[in-house]
Amino acid sequence: MSKAKSVPPPGFTLNINDPQIQEAAIRIQASYRGHRSRKELREKGPPRILQDLRDVVLLEGSAAKLECRASAFPDPFIVWSKNGQPLKDGPKHRYVFEDPDVVALVVRDGLLDDLGRYTVTIKNPFGETSGSACILVKAPAKVSKGPGNVKAKRGATVVLKAEISGEPPPDVAWLKDGDDIEEDDRVFYDIEDTNTILTIKNARGSDAGRYEVFVENNLGTDQSFARVDLL
Repeated sequence: MSKAKSVPPPGFTLNINDPQIQEAAIRIQASYRGHRSRKELREKGPPRILQDLRDVVLLEGSAAKLECRASAFPDPFIVWSKNGQPLKDGPKHRYVFEDPDVVALVVRDGLLDDLGRYTVTIKNPFGETSGSACILVKAPAKVSKGPGNVKAKRGATVVLKAEISGEPPPDVAWLKDGDDIEEDDRVFYDIEDTNTILTIKNARGSDAGRYEVFVENNLGTDQSFARVDLL
């Protein structure tokens, strides 16, 4: 009993005499021969950076990508680091390989802590090379923790403290009942990298009221309020 020959479904047959099929086959063969010859021509040796890393700006909450072009044969092992500390490939820092010679690092969910110098190290059995660039983080001015309300006795020293952030570092002002505070030896404020402190010495009845800390840079503004009551 003879078996019936199965018929290929429509569109699954090739006519090798078709000129278009023959032309496509020639192109595929030529492409393969070119790829093989290029691979065979590559010289074994230490990696070389063909295009350096460049500094990039990372906006808070967004992502940034550092990338460079490198040549290496055999294929290299790649490590990214920040300020000398290796970075693991993961959700926050993603190792990316694009085209035959592009290596990149994507930094996601940008924070001020991502500010720093990043280095890519490329190595194979014949040696290694490296390149560095900076991620410059930009973030709007923010009062991350405002001053608390204060109740104090007359004659006491009152201290109001606020935690602040922003890049570029924000300008800071303190106000009382909507007016700028004019500093003197008794009432003054200090500004540090991450906080600002308002000091009121020998508190008087006129010092009671609503105080405001205001921060501003070219990306935004923020403020917070506190109440001072004197007994």
